[in-house]
Amino acid sequence: MSDRLYIFDTTLRDGEQVPGCQLNTVEKIQVAKQLEQLGVDVIEAGFPISSPGDFQSVVEISKAVTWPTICALTRAVEKDIDCAAEALKYAKRKRIHTGIGTSDSHIKYKFNSTREEILERAVSAVKYAKKYVEDVEFYAEDAGRTDNEYLARVVEAVIKAGATVVNIPDTTGYCLPEEYGKKIKYLIEHVDGIEKAQISTHCHNDLGMATANTLEGVLNGARQVEVTINGIGERAGNTALEEIAMILKCHKGLGIDTNINTTKIVPTSRMVSSLMNMPVQPNKAIVGRNAFAHSSGIHQDGVLKNVQTYEIMNPKDVGLDDNAIVLTARSGRAALKYRLEVNGVKVDDEKLNKIYKQFLVLADKKKEVTDDDVLMLAGSDASETHSVKLDYLQVTTGKGVRSVASIGLDISGQKFEAASSGNGPVDAAIKALKKIITKQMTLKEFTIQAIDKGSDDVGKVHMQVEYDGHMYYGFGADTDIVTASVEAYIDCINKFRIR
Repeated sequence: MSDRLYIFDTTLRDGEQVPGCQLNTVEKIQVAKQLEQLGVDVIEAGFPISSPGDFQSVVEISKAVTWPTICALTRAVEKDIDCAAEALKYAKRKRIHTGIGTSDSHIKYKFNSTREEILERAVSAVKYAKKYVEDVEFYAEDAGRTDNEYLARVVEAVIKAGATVVNIPDTTGYCLPEEYGKKIKYLIEHVDGIEKAQISTHCHNDLGMATANTLEGVLNGARQVEVTINGIGERAGNTALEEIAMILKCHKGLGIDTNINTTKIVPTSRMVSSLMNMPVQPNKAIVGRNAFAHSSGIHQDGVLKNVQTYEIMNPKDVGLDDNAIVLTARSGRAALKYRLEVNGVKVDDEKLNKIYKQFLVLADKKKEVTDDDVLMLAGSDASETHSVKLDYLQVTTGKGVRSVASIGLDISGQKFEAASSGNGPVDAAIKALKKIITKQMTLKEFTIQAIDKGSDDVGKVHMQVEYDGHMYYGFGADTDIVTASVEAYIDCINKFRIR
């Protein structure tokens, strides 16, 4: 009989902490419903005390999702726990996730405290949360760098206080896989009453070992893993849900199963990437554009003879449809709606009509519209509410010719025009834009990504702009990369008040 591994998805909490990747409540509900279809057991919906928006998102996700447990994060602080309990009031299955740092570094420098005081605060937090919910998870922040003997004392104490799950985070991504595995094993062997609680992993990818550490934790007895779609998260990210799910599917001999419907992996990955405006690297395991691509002649020859020579997974097992309907300018609404639904996006007729109009414009520019294009279109209507919009852009550029750009903006219904030369078409266009928007803005980061491989494909541009001491993140997409760059800059501008 196989062991059951529980999947705790924190895309909407830890994953959403990536700068520039914040979602609104409607988008979070969309992702939560997709996670439910994917088969995750626990959805960490947010950190309610952190902001009114986070609180409201937890409330609405609790209403929208049926069978997964909805979890809310807190510090070991009573007001945090009160707030989480209030946010979870509509959840069918609810969990409060509370905790505190346990490494000597956190105890000394973060809390200016002692081991005994931290132990007392941990126990008090669990007991307080237990007044609201039966299911209480405790996290020992920076457990990866915590002395095992002291960590075991903390874990034993919180289980006695009522914790049903104990999370052992490698918060800084420092542990080696063998070291992390031994830590889990030590707890199982030395904590009295460990069988009363589930041990959970939560590994970060700072040194590229998040998945390896998580797997070692599972092989040594952890039965919950905390993961994110595409491995997104703070700094270098978290353990990728899709990697753990497919490792266990491919290595059936391990005898460990999950509830994940792996055919939903690619659609979920693309939805999260599109909504968060966070590209998936082409060589990303499982969900990258090149994950099932073969360019080497030797590899191609082997795959043509027998696909198993170089592929250990069937693309259809992760949701890649070999017989996907190809969208062109002749495709109708039904085909567009089908591709949206395949990618986890459900829209009503009114929104479908809006997307279809944009689709026809794009399809006229391209030979064929990809799933990534479709997801981009599905999220592009957010610009309709922007106070600053691009009316037109005309650029003259070429070798030996100084680039000149003319731009027209609509700012809350008023029309403005400007022109400027620059060091290249993008520079000229942004200088023209800044003649109209005369705020002191500094471009800090500029990234271009082609959605696919053709010269006519949509390009995505991500920008980071500093204004008044704050960073703002913008996104633009268009078959013309200069237009996409200006749209990204305008997206940044729309995120701070124009006076």
